[in-house]
Amino acid sequence: MSPLLTRTIWLLGLVSLFTDMASEMLYPIMPLYLESIGFSVLGIGVLEGIAEATAGLSKGYFGKLSDHRARKVPFVQLGYLLSALSKPLMAAWTVPLWVLAARTTDRLGKGVRTGARDALLAAEATFATRARIFGFHRGMDTLGAAIGPLLALLFLWYYPEHYRTLFLLALFPGLAAVGVTLLLKEPKEAAAVKAQGSPGFFSFLKYIPASSPAYRRLLWGLLAFALVNSSDLFLLLLLKYKGISDSVLIGFYIFYNLVYALAAFPAGSLADRWGLKPAFVSGLLIFAAVYGGIAVADNWWQFGLLFLLYGLYAALTEGVAKAWISNLATAEERATAIGTYEGLRSAAALLASALAGLVWFQLGPAVLFGVTAVAVGAIASYFIWKVPG
Repeated sequence: MSPLLTRTIWLLGLVSLFTDMASEMLYPIMPLYLESIGFSVLGIGVLEGIAEATAGLSKGYFGKLSDHRARKVPFVQLGYLLSALSKPLMAAWTVPLWVLAARTTDRLGKGVRTGARDALLAAEATFATRARIFGFHRGMDTLGAAIGPLLALLFLWYYPEHYRTLFLLALFPGLAAVGVTLLLKEPKEAAAVKAQGSPGFFSFLKYIPASSPAYRRLLWGLLAFALVNSSDLFLLLLLKYKGISDSVLIGFYIFYNLVYALAAFPAGSLADRWGLKPAFVSGLLIFAAVYGGIAVADNWWQFGLLFLLYGLYAALTEGVAKAWISNLATAEERATAIGTYEGLRSAAALLASALAGLVWFQLGPAVLFGVTAVAVGAIASYFIWKVPG
């Protein structure tokens, strides 16, 4: 009997741990840094939306390309390299277009690697173990996401508002991740179906009408959720808006990531036993409760409880969604199936983040979070009645 956690799964887990350590050193201070160099809340929303849309379109294309070439490891290596090198570039020059280019390069790296990496993970699992495998990977990823902000918090304790230096320091864990990717090996069966030529940039969209009805129903539900799920930066901005200090704000974000990291594998185990659909719907309902609650919360213990629940929501949805998609796709088209979803989801983030910034600017944060909670409750109903389990 082969072990549940293989060498490839451990290596990809370590890669994600180091990469998220680098990314999340910067994520909690990103809105603070952007505001310090002149970005408005609306500008932050547009910046994040464009960056995520770039990542999204590239996820679809490079997922399709990795299936087309029957190679996964080179895409993983290149994607992590781009993300590692882009982070210090954001601090090199504060001109908005340069910041946009650097942030977009970081997200492009994510686009290059995501479909190929997730296909490697799915290939190491079975139909009955994929939620656990993706849960383990998300747990390792999020452990790095907890360590990163902790390092940022310690640094800012001694060097307040030295945001640009943090961008330079984030290079080192990023390069460690790139080093680990060099140890990955291509699956033996991958070389069998290599195709000729190259697919067009939007050819991944052809997968949708050719896919199964179950995949399409799942895809529409996931995309509806993406359209109302704006960047987590708005959660951090809300805490800032309510008077939470930078240090405490980062502390809440560390707490959320620790909860997510600890809960991801158990949540995957629960989903494998209980069912992917019940686990995912439970996560959506928790999300709606968090967004509804945070709109009216004003005490530190209330924020703590809500961030605890937010970590549970993430553990019950992110890895589970990828396991669900992987179970609906053939091995030869798995990176395309995941890349198509990730691509359209990230493109939807352009609208979600930009609209969230606009609603905040025009109507205030309470309206933004309240409307989002109601919309996600309706989307949970769609999954219950329309998406087969």
